[in-house]
Amino acid sequence: MKKKYDPIKIEKKIQYKWKKKNSFQALENFNKKKYYCVPMLPYPSGKLHIGHVRNYTISDVISRYQRMLGKNVLQPIGWDAFGLPAEIAAIKNKQKPKEWTKKNIQYMKKQLQSLGFSYDWTREISTCNPKYYKWEQWFFIQLYKKKLIYKKTSLVKWCKKDKTVLANEQVIKGKCWRCDTKVILKNIPQWFLKIRKYAEELYQDLKKLKMWPKKVKNMQKNWIGRTKGIEINLKLKKSKKFIQGYTIRPYSLLDAKYIAISPDHKLIPKLIDKNSKIYEFTKKQKKKLASVSNFKKIQNIGIKTNEIAINPLNKKELPIWIANFVSIEYGTNIIIASPKHNLIERNFYKKNINYLRDNFSKISQKKIKKKNKKILIQIKNKKIGKIKKKYKLQDWNISRQRYWGTPIPIATTINNQIITIPEKQLPVLLPKFDDYYNKKKLKNWINIKINGIKAIRERDTFDTFIESSWYYARYTCPNFSKKMIDFNAAKYWLPIDQYIGGIEHSTMHLIYFRFYHKLLRDFNLVSNDEPVKKLLCQGMVLSDAFYYLNHENTRVWINQKKLKIKKNNTGKIISIKNLNKKKVIYAGIMKMSKSKNNGINPQKIIKKYGADSIRLFIMFAAPIESDLYWNENGLKGMNRFLKKIWNICYKNISIFKKNKKKYFNLNQEKKKKIYSNLFKTVSEVSEDIQHKQSFNTAISHIMKFFKYLKKYIIKNNNHCTIIRKCLIIILKLLSPFTPHFSYKILKEFKKQSNFNIHNWPKINQKYIISKINKIIIQINGKMSCIISTKKKLSEKEIFNIAIKEKKVIQKLHTKKIIKKFFIPDKILNLITI
Repeated sequence: MKKKYDPIKIEKKIQYKWKKKNSFQALENFNKKKYYCVPMLPYPSGKLHIGHVRNYTISDVISRYQRMLGKNVLQPIGWDAFGLPAEIAAIKNKQKPKEWTKKNIQYMKKQLQSLGFSYDWTREISTCNPKYYKWEQWFFIQLYKKKLIYKKTSLVKWCKKDKTVLANEQVIKGKCWRCDTKVILKNIPQWFLKIRKYAEELYQDLKKLKMWPKKVKNMQKNWIGRTKGIEINLKLKKSKKFIQGYTIRPYSLLDAKYIAISPDHKLIPKLIDKNSKIYEFTKKQKKKLASVSNFKKIQNIGIKTNEIAINPLNKKELPIWIANFVSIEYGTNIIIASPKHNLIERNFYKKNINYLRDNFSKISQKKIKKKNKKILIQIKNKKIGKIKKKYKLQDWNISRQRYWGTPIPIATTINNQIITIPEKQLPVLLPKFDDYYNKKKLKNWINIKINGIKAIRERDTFDTFIESSWYYARYTCPNFSKKMIDFNAAKYWLPIDQYIGGIEHSTMHLIYFRFYHKLLRDFNLVSNDEPVKKLLCQGMVLSDAFYYLNHENTRVWINQKKLKIKKNNTGKIISIKNLNKKKVIYAGIMKMSKSKNNGINPQKIIKKYGADSIRLFIMFAAPIESDLYWNENGLKGMNRFLKKIWNICYKNISIFKKNKKKYFNLNQEKKKKIYSNLFKTVSEVSEDIQHKQSFNTAISHIMKFFKYLKKYIIKNNNHCTIIRKCLIIILKLLSPFTPHFSYKILKEFKKQSNFNIHNWPKINQKYIISKINKIIIQINGKMSCIISTKKKLSEKEIFNIAIKEKKVIQKLHTKKIIKKFFIPDKILNLITI
């Protein structure tokens, strides 16, 4: 062991050793308890960013900890390699998407390896590999045969910039989730997967996900949009035909004043024949209604039709209006409007139909139940309706009009008959990129014969969310060639014990992910109902962002390294000097991104401080659910902390070398005191990692004990036996966070004594004096102090203790508390103004 801590040399040597020995390969062992930890697979954009590093460090800390507990741990990694960004980037750089993606994967793989992540690289997956997407195509055919997939010409959400269809979940506030372009509606033939058929199960099974964040489950509930109401038939006055309405407020039917239908209702074409103004109105409104999120912003716009519906309960006439507040994707596209009981319906009525006095009323739940019962009895007796469940969730549009994706294994004959590609001909490979945009060359790929029948191949490719919906199951058997999934391997590893990713995936990936698992189950490919036991959603990584305005008054984002920035004692920016002499504006703290030019290159940080320092800082700087503000000073602090431990370990090892036979033991009282602190720390760290997943407080406990031990060493340097034991346990506790650092020193200690460096420290209960809980008190997200309390205290009880603390009193002076954020047994954050 060298006197100076040199992380670069140490980490490279140890990583090479792990790679050579294939140290983290996981095999099915039915006699050993398994632990399956999966971080969401990265998109090979070219370089890792700090957000990636945070996500994968969390996964690795959990995996290494579980491995030290003696479990059979699988932590795989792969690449979500298809997609529009790679295609666009390849075209710009005059390369093929395949080559572009392959280069990116190679570079990013080296980056991941340089951080010491304990992946089983033998299970690496790339979704653009034909061996992977062959089974995707095979499964599509099985789903098509079972009528779970269909094709129809549909009004879809279209991104003009990317020139492709978007699923409902990919439209955020009326804009494309990827490029922020305003979405329009367009009628084109598309392939759909019947996710709506599974809507009830997706909704009900959220109850099984006891270790998922409530916020994610609520977001999924809202997106599924399950309601229970009455589907009722209303006769049209001028014909014998009926229209079907739906309401979740049966009690309001008797007070109905009008019918509102969506601009996309099936009645519209017949109405257009009678009134040309309706065509212009609906055409205009469809453009505005490209997103459900726009409904609240564009209320009260409508056009009256000549049709009248009859209320079957009281025979009153209800004029039919086309209204833009009616969702084109929910219920029956009809609202039986009761201005007395609904504010939106009331405002539309006042503006477009008739003036209303202020008779808007709220009814108690008891009265609603009584009224509903009476109405339901009438509806049953008259046989005019039935109880139905409706869902906002729409069938999943899986067609994409792009090249770089999985080809859909379908062809159409000259007689417009849809036929599947024979399974023997799978995988359907992509045409050469050079040919794809050349219509003449593309003919050879499109025109095919299937069993002697001439056919035209489908040109659309799959939505890339298909690939990311089943990769976790393929990780369990990446080289299995007989089937899509090896049932026995999947049965051993699934469900995933810990899944890690951003909360932004709640209503896209995580819904598709759960749905696809249920499809796999129904085809006997997996054995359980849900893919994941426990979900952890980490916060974003934030950094300062700066820009200047160019001659077109457009923002040009500039990296802070090109600026000279002065801050005051509180960290507030007081001056900015630009090397180009242009006026720079501070935009605030924002999510790290390429577009804002405020990202940090992990490789530069690793070269400067080492992988272990960055890993430790990322896990310490903020609670894992919270956003992390990037601060290099904090990183320097972690590096200094590791150097201090290194120096003390070096001295201890040196003392042992000189005194091989002499051991300096303590009297029982001193020994008991040190061991009490030591095993209390082991208990707290174990609790924080295993149950609370409060990694920052786990590190804080280690640092606190090391500080205590360091003070003891200054006074009693000769007591190296007990110091040595304490140092070994500190290194083991740090091992999931700083694997290279801990491994190196523990190996040096092991030369002089016999112990297993890979086991998690056991707690000697006789030295544990009391079991108390540590709560972090924050003010505006910054730690003020840590208080010791009994476990399971309420927010109010914690607050009453916190406001008596000196540091809290000082910081709250002249400030007003406007909000409180409380995580039981972890954190109380006070927001002030």
